[in-house]
Amino acid sequence: MVNRDTKLRIARPTDNLEEITRMYILGLGFKMLGNFENHEGFSGSILGHEKNLYHLEFTHHIGHKVGKAPTQDNLLIFYIPNQFDWLKSCNSLQLAGFKQVPSYNPYWEVLGRTYEDIDGYRIVLQNSTWSA
Repeated sequence: MVNRDTKLRIARPTDNLEEITRMYILGLGFKMLGNFENHEGFSGSILGHEKNLYHLEFTHHIGHKVGKAPTQDNLLIFYIPNQFDWLKSCNSLQLAGFKQVPSYNPYWEVLGRTYEDIDGYRIVLQNSTWSA
């Protein structure tokens, strides 16, 4: 059963494994939790923080092309309530090579900023707390 001790891994393919790994480490301050090379044709990076209950996995299937994100509404959203930390995070994303872009959904423009990685996937940094 899924409960509060369950870990979540979000996996996504990429044609730019080394670059996307670098961007997410520099931009979000993630650590390399693991990686693998040519495991039955797949290479990958697992990123995150040891104590968080989520992490990201980027994979590349050798000899296959995956292309760009299918829509502009493929989002990872991080709620950062402290404005100083939020501004610092926004700056880190830009320094890591993410492009600030207008949000597809205008809701995210009110208290947040949207950034796009080299694969066309987007991150929203929301300067608020999450509430149900």
